[in-house]
Amino acid sequence: MDIYLPIAEVSVNWPILVLLGGVVGFVSGLFGIGGGFLMAPILVFLGIPPTVAVASQASHVVASSTSGVISYSSRGAVDFRMGGIMAGGGILGAFVGVEMFRWLRLMGQADLVVALAYLIFLGVIGTLMLKESLEQILRRRRGLAAPRKERRRPMWLYGLPWRMKFPKSGLYISAIPPIALGGGVGILSAIMGVGGGFILLPVMLYVLRMKASVVVGTSLFQIIITTAMTTVLQAGRNQTVDIVLSSLLLFGGVIGAQYGARLSGRFRGEELRAMLGLIVLGVGIYMGLELFVRPSDMFAIAPGVPE
Repeated sequence: MDIYLPIAEVSVNWPILVLLGGVVGFVSGLFGIGGGFLMAPILVFLGIPPTVAVASQASHVVASSTSGVISYSSRGAVDFRMGGIMAGGGILGAFVGVEMFRWLRLMGQADLVVALAYLIFLGVIGTLMLKESLEQILRRRRGLAAPRKERRRPMWLYGLPWRMKFPKSGLYISAIPPIALGGGVGILSAIMGVGGGFILLPVMLYVLRMKASVVVGTSLFQIIITTAMTTVLQAGRNQTVDIVLSSLLLFGGVIGAQYGARLSGRFRGEELRAMLGLIVLGVGIYMGLELFVRPSDMFAIAPGVPE
C-alpha cells in the first residue's frame, strides 16, 4: 500500500503516514506543542529528505494545533491577544527563516544545520525540563515542601516601551518581549520545521510569568499562525512542501490532537514536563547521531535544487 510522494521523490506506506500523523497529533494535544520536533526526525528515518520533511510537516503542525486550540478555547484557556502579538513576531521571523533556509539549501548545508539545530536546542531544553520535573517529582514523593521561588517578573520587562494589558494572562508588560519571542520561534519554524512549543512553554511560564492555565492554549494559537505562514513561504519560495505527504499527516493529526487534549488533564504538570523532556532529549540525541553516520549517497541532489 505504497504511495509516491512527488516532491520527496520516494514511495512510502500511506497508512503508516496517517498513523504517524495521529500519534504526533496526540502528543501535540497532550503537551500543548506543535509536535514538529518529533515528526521531522521520524520522516527522515522513513527515507524522506530532511529539507522536504521539515517543510511538509509544518501543515501537520497547523492542523494538530488548530484541533488543540478548539479544545482549549472551549475551556477559556487561550489568551488570543497575547497569542496574536507573538504571532505577529512569528510571521516576521518566518520570512527571515525561509530565506535563511533557502540560502542553506543552495549552499548544500541545510541537512547539517537542521541536525545541529535539533541536537543543540532539543538537547539543552530537554535536559533542563527533565532535570526540573524529576526534582519536583522526587520532592513530592518524599513529602518535602517545594523550595520557595521568587515569582517576581524580571524588572526589564517593565522598563521597555509599548506596554499592553493582557487580562487573560494577568500581565501588563511591553509588547516587545512577546514579539521577539514569536520572531525567534518563526525562524526555528522555518529551519527546523517545528512549532516551537518546547521553547514557548518554558519562556511563557518562567520569564513572562503568564498564568499556567492559559499557557498551553495560547502557545498552540501562536503556533497555528506562524507555521501556516511558514508552510506558504516554503511552498512558494523553496518548493519543498509535498502536498501528498502533508495531507496524509494532516488527516491523522487532527484526530490525534483531540484525544491528546482530553487526556492532558489526567496528569500532573511535573509528570507531563518529565515525559516531554524525555521525548525532546531523545529526539535531539537521535538527530545528533545522524551527523556521525555515513550517508548512503555522498552526492545526492536535494529536491527542488537545480542540477
